Amino acid sequence: MRPEPEPDQPTTERTANWRTIMATTAPVNFDVNYLRSQVIATYDQVAREPNAHYHFHRGPDYAHDFLGYDRDELDALPAIASERFAGVGNPLAVGPVVPGSTVLDHACGGGMDLLLAARRVGPRGRTIGVDMTPAMVETATEAARQAGLDGIVEVHQGFYEALPVPDASVDLVISNGVLNLAPDKRAVLREIHRVLKPGGNLYLADVVVQRELTEEARGNPELWAACIAGALVESELPVIAAASGLIDGRVVRRFNCFYDTTAEAKVAKDLFIQAVSFHAKKAAGGTAKRQGFLF
Repeated sequence: MRPEPEPDQPTTERTANWRTIMATTAPVNFDVNYLRSQVIATYDQVAREPNAHYHFHRGPDYAHDFLGYDRDELDALPAIASERFAGVGNPLAVGPVVPGSTVLDHACGGGMDLLLAARRVGPRGRTIGVDMTPAMVETATEAARQAGLDGIVEVHQGFYEALPVPDASVDLVISNGVLNLAPDKRAVLREIHRVLKPGGNLYLADVVVQRELTEEARGNPELWAACIAGALVESELPVIAAASGLIDGRVVRRFNCFYDTTAEAKVAKDLFIQAVSFHAKKAAGGTAKRQGFLF
């Protein structure tokens, strides 16, 4: 029996802007291109060899047992999608997916969440997947075809900092385990705000910690690629969401996604590394006052 995530731990108040910058952006002189190449190489391998050894869990059994996905829904998906699932939470459990709506998965991987969303929006809806790894784009495209959903699913290669999606065109953005990999999290959240329609929702699952990492850890690309060094302190997630124009941000659930993995062994116990599901939205009027920060 896996242990439940640790309860909330107190975090010290941030009194200097540099600490917030460390959490939301990669350190100065950080090799962003090297990180991106490492991430693409990792998920290219997952696409081609889903059963190889990795520092994170994968597959439908993990999705059901650790993250609470519905077994029957998973069994109805093509294995090509569910076997390559490597998310950290369950964003589709955050809230409803409205039939007929448009859903964007801004880093869709092999397409498991994308196809589950497509089933929920139905034939009058539309789902869009974007991923920076070519092999995952191919996988998600083939999974949609096998599921008979290619009429309402489209998949594009692209980056979550520059989504190939028009302004204010999406009702819901889903995100699962990728914000931690972004060197500039503010840019990712601003893109989410840009593509959402007024009143649109963000259902996000991502890795968080309960205290700030050291500057040395933040500057380690291998720890970033392991989904650790880029993790936000949990209390900062609603803050940077608000700074990006998203309102009413709140954590709704926690997941012990790293239990018994090599990633768990890489970090100090007092980080309490885990994943959370998070809900925020774009103001119904289309704009929200961005909170003032010196970045």
